Amino acid sequence: MRLRIAVAIMAASLASAGHTAAPTVKAGVEAWQRGDHQAAAAIWRNLAEKGDADAAFNLGQAFRLGRGVPADSAEAKRWFERAANKGHVDAQVSLGLLLFDSGDRALAMSWLKKAAAKGEPRALLVVGTALFNGDGVPQDPVLGYAYVSRAAAQGLAPAKSTLAEMDKVMTLEERQKGVAMAIDMAKAAAPASEKARPVTKVAEAGPQQKKPAAPVAATAKAQAVARGAWRVQLGAFSTRGAAEGLFRKLSGSAALSGRQPYYIPVGKVTRLQAGPFESRAAAASACARLAPQPCFTVEAR
Repeated sequence: MRLRIAVAIMAASLASAGHTAAPTVKAGVEAWQRGDHQAAAAIWRNLAEKGDADAAFNLGQAFRLGRGVPADSAEAKRWFERAANKGHVDAQVSLGLLLFDSGDRALAMSWLKKAAAKGEPRALLVVGTALFNGDGVPQDPVLGYAYVSRAAAQGLAPAKSTLAEMDKVMTLEERQKGVAMAIDMAKAAAPASEKARPVTKVAEAGPQQKKPAAPVAATAKAQAVARGAWRVQLGAFSTRGAAEGLFRKLSGSAALSGRQPYYIPVGKVTRLQAGPFESRAAAASACARLAPQPCFTVEAR
């Protein structure tokens, strides 16, 4: 009897030792953070194909950036869409911005509105700016002000700058109505997901990391539509060299793909602008993706 028990225990131990837990989304994030992008993408693909929304979103980011997998905006869109259909807020924003850049404004706005309804600040800024301008949606400056106010209240720097621009052209009564609408909307909104998305932070490289090149397809599209009367302003500097340095740092971002710098001397400072963009909403979308870099839209003179 003792021998049988010992054999049973040994068999159980061997079975346990031979079993390894399947990799998780977190394991993929850890692989990404240590630079093993291929392993991260493989982990996420396996989980995404089984229906995991976080994995699908992260895999979409990998395809968007061309890390661990070939850069492919169509594949990025496909995986973002899978996650977005499951209510993944970050995927809804990323999908909306990708569609916006590719020119499918109607579908882009439908996804961005879903994310905005949950209080996501980047979506609130883009939708609010479009409403203010009547860019692809019926013009409603007061509602646009409400959306941008909500984004600014969450600390999004481009939203604060856009709100300041709106303040210059809207009456006090209009602004008060917009603020009241923003308060009502915030009370009714479902809270946006507060889960950390480590891969997003890793993918948007910090100062010590090399900025990844934009996906080829996205770059070609941006170059094809790089025209218009709008720019983004990224700062004012005491020397032109400092302005040039910042543009070199930011130029690898997909938000500025195909855009050129403009160095505007104003007194003793040089303003750095980038563009052109075909509309204010397109410029605001670029600002939203450049956050936390201070950025606001300007009309080219």
